[in-house]
Amino acid sequence: MSNKPTFNHSAFPILLLAPQLLITFVFFIWPAAQAVWQSMLLEDPFGLSTEFVGADNFIALIGDTSYYSSFFTTLFFSFSVAAIALLSALVLAVMADRVIKGATGYKTLLVWPYAVAPAVAGVLWLFMFNPTVGVLAHALEAIGLDWNPFIHSGDAMTMVIIAATWKQISYNFLFFLAGLQSIPRSLIEAAAIDGAGPGKRFVTIIFPLLSPTSFFLLVVNLVYAFFETFGVIHAMTQGGPGQSTTTLVYKVYADGFVGLDMGSSAAQSVVLMILVGALTVIQFKYVEKKVAYTRDH
Repeated sequence: MSNKPTFNHSAFPILLLAPQLLITFVFFIWPAAQAVWQSMLLEDPFGLSTEFVGADNFIALIGDTSYYSSFFTTLFFSFSVAAIALLSALVLAVMADRVIKGATGYKTLLVWPYAVAPAVAGVLWLFMFNPTVGVLAHALEAIGLDWNPFIHSGDAMTMVIIAATWKQISYNFLFFLAGLQSIPRSLIEAAAIDGAGPGKRFVTIIFPLLSPTSFFLLVVNLVYAFFETFGVIHAMTQGGPGQSTTTLVYKVYADGFVGLDMGSSAAQSVVLMILVGALTVIQFKYVEKKVAYTRDH
């Protein structure tokens, strides 16, 4: 007897896929198509007149020095957040994976920050780093650091990186912990019997088996840093001081909703979409080759 599923009507598979296809079209394909079309238009701030300008909005971006500044700011910010969030979460997951008393409570506390909205996380860290009333700001001043994120661009960038990283660590922690718990204990015990220390066991056994999880989280974290950190930046610095914390996604908002230049904002969103798509393709083409996928026999 064959267990292969059969469909008596060709429309049935399409009917099963229809809800997901509809959601994808309404919330992804249609808005993306609208952004591409709007990027080729020149509109007045009130939307009363529209002129088709083709690629003029994209050409204007090439000569915009502030756009290049936001581009490099985004790269530095995104890779910093992704690297710190992944490394911190991995360390916490390795520690939480040990059999200790009250481990469940520790794991719950480590997961909680993920439930905090990005804007709320930004306000919390802004309050702690506030040079007037912030506890952390006073601690930094006590050790001789001239801390003021409202004036110093380096302090502002450090502050938003910490806030964005703190928000994402919990998500990474969940996946790393699940990955660690799926590794057969017999492999680790056999390596320990052979004389491999904790460090060597991690490098030669644990981390290679975590590579699929690490690759998945690398992609997710970069997308998070590019797109989902808008709330953190808006709540903490509004892209300042100057434009030192203005990332590409925040510049889309600033030019479109504050500057009312809808055509340029749409063009920037298209470039950002292409950039993230290309970055994801590069990761799958080159980074995934180093991922060791295991098969169950």
